[in-house]
Amino acid sequence: MNLYKIIKQNQKLAEKRNPAFDTNRFAKFLMYFMIVYWAAIFLFLGVSLPFMFEGLVPNMEPYHIMNQGILYVMAGDFLMRFMAQPSVSQEIKPYLLMPVKRKKLISLLLLKSGLDGYNFIWFFVYVPFAFLTVIRFYGFGGMFLYLIGIWLIFVFNNYWYLLCKLLLGEKTLWLLLPTAIFGALGAAEFLLDGLPISRFTMDLGEGFIEGNPLSFLFVLACIGVMFLINLKLQQRMIYNELSKKEDTKIKRVSEYKFLDKYGEVGEYIRLEIKLITRNKTVKTQFRMGIIVMLGFSFALAFTDVYDGSYMTSFICLYNYAILPIMTLGQVMCFEGNYIDGLMSRKESIFNLLRAKYYLTTLIILVPFLIMFFPIAKGKITLLTAVAYLIFVAGFVFFMLLQLAVYNTRTLPLNANLMKSNKSSNWIQGLITGCAFMLPLLIDKLLSALLPEEVAHIILIVIGLGFIATHNLWIKNIYKRFMKRRYKNMEEFRASR
Repeated sequence: MNLYKIIKQNQKLAEKRNPAFDTNRFAKFLMYFMIVYWAAIFLFLGVSLPFMFEGLVPNMEPYHIMNQGILYVMAGDFLMRFMAQPSVSQEIKPYLLMPVKRKKLISLLLLKSGLDGYNFIWFFVYVPFAFLTVIRFYGFGGMFLYLIGIWLIFVFNNYWYLLCKLLLGEKTLWLLLPTAIFGALGAAEFLLDGLPISRFTMDLGEGFIEGNPLSFLFVLACIGVMFLINLKLQQRMIYNELSKKEDTKIKRVSEYKFLDKYGEVGEYIRLEIKLITRNKTVKTQFRMGIIVMLGFSFALAFTDVYDGSYMTSFICLYNYAILPIMTLGQVMCFEGNYIDGLMSRKESIFNLLRAKYYLTTLIILVPFLIMFFPIAKGKITLLTAVAYLIFVAGFVFFMLLQLAVYNTRTLPLNANLMKSNKSSNWIQGLITGCAFMLPLLIDKLLSALLPEEVAHIILIVIGLGFIATHNLWIKNIYKRFMKRRYKNMEEFRASR
């Protein structure tokens, strides 16, 4: 308990002493607002689902149907954790010189994650649901036992998420693990007779309500196994990171000689390519963007999940914007590691921004080629794909590159387990959100007022206007950056 209190106190002090503490208050307010927003949605679901289930399946109790869908809730919770929950705090390095066993420290951090408040977020659904359904037959005791069992399931899901997150940080190929597990469970559910997975989860939930010790012991055993797996992997990866020698043998060096004829801009394009291909953090982000983009494109092309004008437009925009948001959304953050060297020459930042714009424009040709799958299936037209491509390359890139002026947090290049949690400022979140949502709103507004073909032609014209004038607005960004250069450089150094 003393060690737990010390770690909690140190984490609070680290947050207050972080240079981003004062600049992130708007972001924190926005985060709390979103928590309240989603809590209200979950409460609404928790109250409305009992009546919905009674109308859909009158011969079954609502909690039976809810328990049959536990696997779907776990899958949704798993995806939400990737978007909202940070990994287990790995600020272990300061404690390694203290007389604390590494195993005990990691165990404590894992235990802290299991007791984290995020594991209770689904209680906004399950508490009102259990109050309206379970309590009628089993009283408050049954409701209490049921909620304990549900909490244990989400604790297990927490450790399952941590395991996948840890492995995914090492190799992107580990994304196949959760895909294979959930895919196998889905195949067993729909290909075998009797819906065995739904039957099992329904019996498990019934065991929670009735206080069956076997149900609780089963989930506790699964939690214990997942806890031990996480503990062993964390120990091994931390040991490898601290003890292994750096491999200094260069196997292959790509010089990209064809870029020499473009002068300093070509040199910075070469630097950007090596940044993407050599540094773990950047490379992982790029790979994840490609995987997500492929997944949405194939889902749009070969399924009916995203049929409909709104979802089709959303997926098209998402495919084009996901990689630029991951790269240009953090423009200058990685360069903060060597900002002093970049500032030693007058025009270097201007040419660096041009190089980022040109390379990112080339990169979004990849989703354009992938979009030919939905085009071939008749889900979207070629004009739609071209319109979004040009609009993103012009208008969206114009918005994202504005962050070169306001991003002042250095991000580590090869961080892994010892990665510090560097927070972004509220301007970054605001501009990134607008860069993603504003084009969709503009498209929907134009489509509502004009024929779809005319609306897409207008998007092309707007995008071409920004592309044609890119040197002018990049020059403007460069001048504004230079006016703030000393402030930005100070904050880059402070956040390393």
